[in-house]
Amino acid sequence: MAESKRDYYEVLGVDRSADEGAIKRAYRSLAKKYHPDVNPGDKEAEQKFKEVNEAYAVLSDSEKKAKYDQFGHAAFEAGGGGGYGGFGGFGDMDFDISDIFSSFFGGGMGGGSARRGPVRGEDITVRLTLSFEEAVFGVKKEISYQRIQKCAECSGSGAAKGTSPKTCPTCGGSGRIRVQQRTPLGIMQTQKACDACRGTGKIVEKPCESCRGNGYVRVTKKLDVSIPAGIDDGQRVVLSGQGSEGREGGPAGDLYIYVNVRPHAVFERDGYDIYCEVPISFTEAALGAEIDIPTLEGTEMYQIKEGTQTGTTFTIRDKGVPVVNSKRRGSLHITVKVEVPKNLNSEQKDLLRKFAESCGEGESGGNRKNFFKRFFK
Repeated sequence: MAESKRDYYEVLGVDRSADEGAIKRAYRSLAKKYHPDVNPGDKEAEQKFKEVNEAYAVLSDSEKKAKYDQFGHAAFEAGGGGGYGGFGGFGDMDFDISDIFSSFFGGGMGGGSARRGPVRGEDITVRLTLSFEEAVFGVKKEISYQRIQKCAECSGSGAAKGTSPKTCPTCGGSGRIRVQQRTPLGIMQTQKACDACRGTGKIVEKPCESCRGNGYVRVTKKLDVSIPAGIDDGQRVVLSGQGSEGREGGPAGDLYIYVNVRPHAVFERDGYDIYCEVPISFTEAALGAEIDIPTLEGTEMYQIKEGTQTGTTFTIRDKGVPVVNSKRRGSLHITVKVEVPKNLNSEQKDLLRKFAESCGEGESGGNRKNFFKRFFK
């Protein structure tokens, strides 16, 4: 009876002032939620799905909606003038339910491939190993990789020379066919990929021998790649359009080059700064000296002050790694390590003892004893 039915606006969860777009969005959301394919065996969901479709069938039709707004459910009862006669199926609904589910699940109900249209080519990933210096200063490398591209023999048609694909007689070239499915809710009309042409809309009667009718082949491509100065381990270079070719007029994919950098024997890198350790002698540390230090461009002379302690770090600006796509550079950090002399002869030992005595470093401990007195009284 009409009294037992819920208000159609309430069923769809929209206001009476809702426009066509709002009603359609609400319907799609609820149809997805309660569809029997999503809720197999759930009688309550099946009933709600039926209720949602009944409401949408009325509110999506301007003439029926006007009658419902004026007379309510009574407009569609026997003799009510509406002609709806209750919910007996989808016979007078002006939509294809496969359109709804293609937006939810990526394809129409009933299986099959997605609709025809431009398809972007696949992206390709390659790995490139560089030396430390190549990564720092940049380098041009030739790389080799495999990609999918149109068959040169048939120009991508898949048909042998002298022939061409024919329009599929089953689907008329659309690549899709309409089918009817009988469900507990009535007969539903859906779409699926044409089995005869596999959704392409064309039939290849005599396949190309090179690509076996596929229209595309896997080839090895060589490419000169410019690696920018300053690139670091794990970073990548992206070359747009150098991946596999697209289909049906779609764009090509991209080529992603991931860089691995071999470690250096002297330098360690952190961002755009580099670090190294330089040994100096006891006398150089004590008296100060001009020493050789390594840089990315070779060795240079650097003046250290007298009294330099082991572990002291000197920073030299603009001697580090170039910043990618910039004129700036990081810094070079030099940490000195004072080497204690070994295998001294008698004369050298005597000189050191005299030096120690002159500094007040007797056998009693000297400065070391005074150091500990600050902590242990």
